[in-house]
Amino acid sequence: MRGWFRQHRFALGSALIHLRKSPGGFLLNVVVVAIALSLPFAGLTMLDNVRPMSEQMSVDPEISVFLKIDTPREQAVALASSMRKIVGEQKAKIVFIAREQALDTLKNKSGLADVLSTLGDNPLPDSYVLKLDAFSSASEAQDVDAVAEQLRQLPGVESAQVDSAWVKRLAALLGVLRLVLLLLAITLGVAVIAVVFNTIRLQVMQQRDEISISKLIGATDTFIHRPFYYTGALLGLCAGALALGAVALALQPLNTAIAEFARLYASEFQLVPLAPLPMAGLLAVSAGLGLIGAFLCVQRHLARLN
Repeated sequence: MRGWFRQHRFALGSALIHLRKSPGGFLLNVVVVAIALSLPFAGLTMLDNVRPMSEQMSVDPEISVFLKIDTPREQAVALASSMRKIVGEQKAKIVFIAREQALDTLKNKSGLADVLSTLGDNPLPDSYVLKLDAFSSASEAQDVDAVAEQLRQLPGVESAQVDSAWVKRLAALLGVLRLVLLLLAITLGVAVIAVVFNTIRLQVMQQRDEISISKLIGATDTFIHRPFYYTGALLGLCAGALALGAVALALQPLNTAIAEFARLYASEFQLVPLAPLPMAGLLAVSAGLGLIGAFLCVQRHLARLN
C-alpha cells in the first residue's frame, strides 16, 4: 500500500512539474474549459433556486364556475347539490360567491371603486369555487379536467375553468428545461473532453523522447500514463472551480435586477449559489471529464509510440 501511494505521489508531482514549465498554456486551457462548464453550472444553479419555490406553490386544483348573469338566485344556490354529485366521492369544498360579494371584493382589492360605481348595474355573475384535493399524477389531473367539463353542462353555467392549470404548465416547463440542460451538459461535456484530449496530446508529443527513455530503463505503461491522467484531472478540477466561481460572481448583478422585480410582488426572492455538496459533485464531474479526455488521448497516442 505504501508503494502504491508513493507511485501516485510521484505521478502527481511529475504532473505539477510539467504544468509549472508551461503555466500559460495550462491556464488558457483552464479558461476555455471553464467557459464550457459555466453554462450547465449556471443552469443547474437556476433550477436549484426555482425548485423550492415551485414546490411551495399550491397545486390544489380549484375550479371556478361562473353562472349566467340572468340565472335566478334560487337556481344558482340549488346548483350546489348537482355539483356535489358530479364531484362524487372526491373531497371537495364548494364555496358559493354571490355577485354582490364578488363586486365588493373587487372594489376593495383593485382600488377602482369609483370606476366600478359608474357602471351602474353589477356586471359580475354569481359563481362557485370548488377546491379539490391536490392531484399527484397525470391521470388525476385529467379527472379534474373531466369534472370541469361536466360542470359546464349544468343549466345556468356560463363557463368553468381550472385555476391551477398553470401549475401543470410550470411543471411541464421545468421538465423541458431539465431536458434542455441535460442535452447542453452532454454537448459541452464532449467539448471539454475534446479540449483535454488535445492538451494531453500536445504534452505527449513534447515528452516523446522522455517517454522513450523511460521505457528503455524499464518503466511500465501504467507508470508512464499516470502523470498524464493527473494532468487531465487537474485541468478539469481547476476549470470546474473557476466556472463555479464565475457563476457565483454573476449572481450578484442578477440579484440586483431580480430584487427590483421581486419587490413589485412583495417577495424577497434571491438567487443563491449551490450548496457545498452539489458543488463538490460538480467538481468531481469536472475532474472526471478531464480524466476521461486524458485517458482517451493516452490510450491512443502512447499506443502509437509503442
